Amino acid sequence: MATIDTPHPPRLLDQVRDKIRVKHYSIRTETQYVQWVRRFILFHDKRHPREMGAAEVEAFLTHLAVKGNVAAATQNQALSALLFLYREVQGIDLPWLDNVVRAKRPARLPVVLTRQEVSAVLDRMSGTHGLMAQLLYGTGMRLMEVVRLRVKEMDFGLVRGVVSPLDAV
Repeated sequence: MATIDTPHPPRLLDQVRDKIRVKHYSIRTETQYVQWVRRFILFHDKRHPREMGAAEVEAFLTHLAVKGNVAAATQNQALSALLFLYREVQGIDLPWLDNVVRAKRPARLPVVLTRQEVSAVLDRMSGTHGLMAQLLYGTGMRLMEVVRLRVKEMDFGLVRGVVSPLDAV
């Protein structure tokens, strides 16, 4: 008598990865979300998220803020990862999380360089890194956009004259 091998359903973290890739999230987002889901499961003694709900999510996020002393942005990233897990992967809508102790955002004023300071920094940079810094400053591109930039993506026909990135300000 032949037995039919039924394939096992994909593991939870593989389901998270698959859903993230279907939605075309960045590889860094995928890495962080999977890491947060794994930490959440380990925090609750390897219980499956299907067995848990809003109370466990609140406990984990509160633990991050109180015991883990994480920054507000870090706690928000963990929350986003868990909401993704429940909404997109598990198909479960969690009720609003009112009882989460939120990490405090520090009151900081941004440091802004003067045009002369920016010019002094860019003048001291040369080569590939100098070009990348000028592109970052002059175009407003993100770091990974500059790192992945290819020559064929440039439109040199639009250049009317050499302009310093400082002239754009």
